[in-house]
Formats: sequence, C-alpha cells, structure tokens
Amino acid sequence: GIRMKKPVLVIMAAGMGSRYGGLKQMDPVGAHGEWILDYSLFDARRAGFERAVIIIKRENEKDFREVLGDRVSRHMRVDYAYQDIRDLPKGYELPEGRAKPWGTAHAVLSARNLVDAPFCAINADDFYGAQAFELCYRHLSQIQDDGDLCMVGYLLKNTLSERGYVARGVCELDENSRLKDITERTHIISTVDGPMMTEDMQTYTRLSPDTVVSMNMWGFPQAMMDRIEAGFLAFLDRALSANPKGAEYFLPFVVDEQLRAGKARVKVYTTPDRWYGVTYHDDKPLVCQALSDLAAAGQYPAPLWSEG
Repeated sequence: GIRMKKPVLVIMAAGMGSRYGGLKQMDPVGAHGEWILDYSLFDARRAGFERAVIIIKRENEKDFREVLGDRVSRHMRVDYAYQDIRDLPKGYELPEGRAKPWGTAHAVLSARNLVDAPFCAINADDFYGAQAFELCYRHLSQIQDDGDLCMVGYLLKNTLSERGYVARGVCELDENSRLKDITERTHIISTVDGPMMTEDMQTYTRLSPDTVVSMNMWGFPQAMMDRIEAGFLAFLDRALSANPKGAEYFLPFVVDEQLRAGKARVKVYTTPDRWYGVTYHDDKPLVCQALSDLAAAGQYPAPLWSEG
C-alpha cells in the first residue's frame, strides 16, 4: 500500500484575542496558565498528531511564539500560517470597506502551503476532549480516498451555555452515521424543558437533547485544500456582487457543497464528552472548574506540559 503521510492538526486561531483586544490579556483557563488551545494540542499529541499548523493574525505571532511556542514545541512541531483579508486569488481585489475576515474555510485555506497530508481542522477556543482527537486521528490515518471526510459531533445537551443562546450546526445522519445535512441554527437556548431553538425570537421549537451538533471538528483528505480553493473562487464571484462587506465562506458550506455534488461522504463520529467554550464572559469560571476537575480525575497532568 502507499505510505500514508501522517495527519496534521490545523487550528483556526485568527479570531483569538479579538474579543479581548490582544493575546496578552487572553484569559488562561488552566491552573498553570494554559489556554483551551493547550488542551487541544495536548490531546492531539496523545492521539498521535505530531504536527500542528496554527492559523493566526500575523500581528499576533510574537505573542503566540512566546506564550505557546516554548511549552508546546518540545512535544510537537508547530508552524504558523497567517489569515489575511487581502489573501485573495489572482485577479480579485479586496472590496471597498471590507474589514471582516472571509470565514472559517478561508482561514483553513491560509494553511494551504503548509499542509501536505490529511488534516483535522478545529477552532482554537473550543475544548473538544481527548476522545474527539482519537476518533479523528484514527479516521485520517486510514483514509480511503479524496472523498473520505469525517466529522466529530457532540450531543446538543453537552454543548449548551446556561448563560445565553448559542449557534450550532445541527446534523442529520443516515442509518450508517453518515452526514445527510447540516443546518446552522443561530439561536438555541437551554430551558427547563430542554433545548429550544428559534428563528424569529417569537416561536420556539423543541430540539432533542441528543441531537448531534457540529463544533467544527472536521477530518479532511489533503485534496480538500484544492476543493476549498476552487469553492472560494465560486464564493467570491457570488459574494462580490451580493454582499461584498459581509459574506463569509464557512467550512460547513464547503462540506455541504461537496455532499450535494456527490464528491464527498462524511462519516460522523459522536463523542460522549462535554464540550467547553467561553461564549460568554461568565462561562469562564465553569470552564476553569471543569478542566481542574478533569486534572483532579487524572485525565490531564498539571501543569499540562510538565511531562517529558
């Protein structure tokens, strides 16, 4: 058989710091100053990933290298890619007045020159849990062909915030746990009667607590980079006329387009782990507590990178 290239972890971190006005103030969540991102890198390393590409804003590189670089680089190779709003295909110009980044699929595209293997794409500020990385790594290390994708999903009840509403990609699966459909639901709340969603802030629809949702953990063959790039051209052709200042190119859209074109199948693995993230300022103490409990239960060393 062909010698498979080892899967690479691709982390979308260009948004990091924007809510806090810079990385220096970035809130650590671990007892020894760790970011959520440290836990993802640690779990990925345990699962078998030896290399990570972190997509950042160029102006944050120094902070990343200072804060993350030293503690992580002894354990795995870390490279940086830069998401730049001006990084457009030949012949395209930045629209007048455009300040918003081009979205998650464009973020991943920023790493195109550094990724030469199947890859797992994740958000920097989501805590996925150890099992998610194991599931994704296993899939990527025995990937079948250019249409062989995977997603790690969560049970909706394990991803809600008590603090307010959340947006989630609600997934519909077939009997073989393949993705049939993914619908972005922008307003899901936790209630005493379980999760409810609304489109218009008037009528609420009940959702099953066990609904599978996407937290943007994807497993892609290397060829997906070219497909994202091709899709970006088509996206720009539509966006530049329709909504030049606001249109964004999202990963689930690209996956959905590939599904509809019959070019991809997406195996969905569901993890029983709880997802953690800081959607609201008040979520932070909960995340700190959860990580502290996991360390106390022996799931993580403290400090995280103390071993080896």
